[in-house]
Amino acid sequence: MKRSRLRRNCGFSLVEMLVAMGIGMLILAAVTTTFISQGKFYSGQEQVNEMEQNARGALDVIARELKMAGYKPAGGTFDGVTYSSSQLEIRADFDASGGINSSTTTERITYAYDSANKQITRKMGTGTAEVLADNITAFTFEYLNAAGNATTTTAEIRQVRITVTAKTAKLDVNYGYPTYTVSATITPINLAL
Repeated sequence: MKRSRLRRNCGFSLVEMLVAMGIGMLILAAVTTTFISQGKFYSGQEQVNEMEQNARGALDVIARELKMAGYKPAGGTFDGVTYSSSQLEIRADFDASGGINSSTTTERITYAYDSANKQITRKMGTGTAEVLADNITAFTFEYLNAAGNATTTTAEIRQVRITVTAKTAKLDVNYGYPTYTVSATITPINLAL
């Protein structure tokens, strides 16, 4: 009887240890797989959020400045938005001189799409163009007259319809490059006068 008691108190058998290690490894593998998949999902969501913020932020900046187009506190004879199929040029007389001062960089703002670098650039006056938004796949604008119809005549422009399409910076193996499009029709109050 003494022998059987000693044998039971010696510890775990090799089979018991292998079974316990196998179960432990399965649990560890499941936790690791879940952690890795959650990390990928979080990274993907972060990319999508950044893309949406990029497009909305660019449109917001353009819309705020476009609403000032045609501002003429001292009168004057200039157009608030100049028709161009390749860029969006906004003019406003902020120094109340009665016209657009070529030496003042804040009275003329130009937005353009750089398709080679997938960016929207913003240039004030004769200064250098700076990047407003990157990872942009399309930046379009349409000039509208008072009736809401498309126009190519600078003097008839009363509204501008802007569309910005952005993509994620990194490729998603399941979805490719997700895109996000945001658009707005802006009516500068000063162009209605």
